[in-house]
Amino acid sequence: MAEPAYCVVLFPSTSGAIRAEKLTKEAGLRVKLIPVPRHLSSDCGVCLRCESTDVQAVRSLLERGKVEFEDIVGV
Repeated sequence: MAEPAYCVVLFPSTSGAIRAEKLTKEAGLRVKLIPVPRHLSSDCGVCLRCESTDVQAVRSLLERGKVEFEDIVGV
């Protein structure tokens, strides 16, 4: 099975998603806020889409920036 092209980061709040977008864009990563895909659930209605190759960088930035997230899932 092939590696998914994109991953989404799920957040417990919209403010966390917006903060994550700001941090990752400032770091030069290609990310975008999108509605949470139907087959996934989240307390927040938006998630952050990133390229699968950037998952470790995104996770590291969010942890350093103390941005709370629920999960990172391949789509």
